[in-house]
Order: sequence, then structure tokens, then C-alpha cells
Amino acid sequence: MQTLTVKIKATDKSFIPDYKSELAAGVDLMAANSGSIESGSRAMVKTGISLELPEGYEAQVRPRSGLAYKQGVTVLNSPGTIDADYRGEIGVILINHGDETFTYKKGDRIAQMVIAPVVQADFVSVDDLSDTERGAGGFGHTGI
Repeated sequence: MQTLTVKIKATDKSFIPDYKSELAAGVDLMAANSGSIESGSRAMVKTGISLELPEGYEAQVRPRSGLAYKQGVTVLNSPGTIDADYRGEIGVILINHGDETFTYKKGDRIAQMVIAPVVQADFVSVDDLSDTERGAGGFGHTGI
């Protein structure tokens, strides 16, 4: 397994994430405070951490499957991207699709974060693109 050094600044050392299993791809992000989200509403939940990612990497913020399944709470802009040049506190936009108010406490695991390599494209303007069997077929073009 490849490793990468990422500098982290935390308002509370207990907010520093760690991998929960040997081959885990993501780490859990925790709420830095307590609060609640009414059914059908969304909220920005701060995590108490800031990162210094190496150039060529991003952090992706994703939902926690158990929270989505059991509570109907997910990350609204999933996956959220944290760029390598961002130094502010990570906030997670949660939305409550469940029927009940979702209450969270300081330290609750609210999302997960995956570190991934980034490739920037060199866009070249052209008049035509090569043909493929699929062509411009989009949403649902292969049937149900």
C-alpha cells in the first residue's frame, strides 16, 4: 500500500482522522460541534481540521454509507473536492433526506475522506472529434 505524508492542523487532536482497517481507502471525518438538521434541510458541519495536501493530490469528501442508509443523511455535493491549495477548515455539507430530525454530537463521524491523485488536462480546441460506436448517445442510450 502506497502512503503519502499530509500535514494536518486540528482544533482538537481527537479530530485527526485515522484508517480503521488495514486496507481502508477512506478516513472518517468528525463533527467539530453539536447540532441538528431538520428533515429536508441541509447544514454545513465543520470538522475542526485543515490540510496541506501535496501538489498533485486532492481530498474527496464522501458520504458514510451507514449514515445514509440508517438516517437518510448524506453529503450534498458528493464527492466534495478539497484542492491542494486550500488551507481553510474542512466543512461538510450534509442533507437530511430522512423523516426525522438528525442530531449529531461533537466527535460524531459524519463523512469520509479519500486522498486521490489529480491529473490536470491540457485542453486543445478542435473542430471535430473522432467517431466511436457510442457517438453522442447519452443518458439511457443503452436502454434500461
